[in-house]
Amino acid sequence: MKKIFTASALALAALSVSPIVAAPAAAQAKAVAVADLRVAAARSNAFTVASQQIQTTYKAQIDQQETRGQTLQAELNVLVAKYNEEAKKTPQNQAALQAAAKAVQDKRQAATAELQRISAPVDLAVAYVEDQISVRMNEAIKAAMTAKKVDLLINPEAVLARENNVDITDAVVAEINKLLPNVSITPPAGYQPGQLVQQRMDAARAAAQSGAAAPAAPAPTGSAPTTR
Repeated sequence: MKKIFTASALALAALSVSPIVAAPAAAQAKAVAVADLRVAAARSNAFTVASQQIQTTYKAQIDQQETRGQTLQAELNVLVAKYNEEAKKTPQNQAALQAAAKAVQDKRQAATAELQRISAPVDLAVAYVEDQISVRMNEAIKAAMTAKKVDLLINPEAVLARENNVDITDAVVAEINKLLPNVSITPPAGYQPGQLVQQRMDAARAAAQSGAAAPAAPAPTGSAPTTR
């Protein structure tokens, strides 16, 4: 469970980032840079502090999931060993082998469902943190590009070779920290993962259709975190 924040960070920023320059402009770009947005999100103060707060606030659930996970894994190992024993028999008893395989499958599915129920509050809090950062990512990117005088930003995975000085990931981190010093770890009632990003996308789409300027990112609801 303690690795959940690292895994979550890898998914950050994927939802809200949209192309900032059109294709013709990209072909004429004079200043090009790269930035790893997932790393930038994970390095932000908001994500770092929220991760620490979640570890403290949901310690009981995190510890319970880790302990229960170890127990369930041990039980699953016993069933796997029984299946392996059946598989080694000559001749094989197909009915017994299929029953052993089903027992392993059923146990694995039940264990997964149980652990997901235990971690549900933690997962929702992490999703809410991600969501709040994601809705401000485009603003951070644009501000970093302006500060570094960059007119084309590329994902590092799309680059074959580059010099270190073209990486502006740290500049994106700095802009995220300015725009979003902290976030709440308490999702509002009825919150669903990705809800803030979806609301932002819907608002931007409506604004584009009406010809109005896109609205600012909605202020997250829920209790504000206590910065340690």
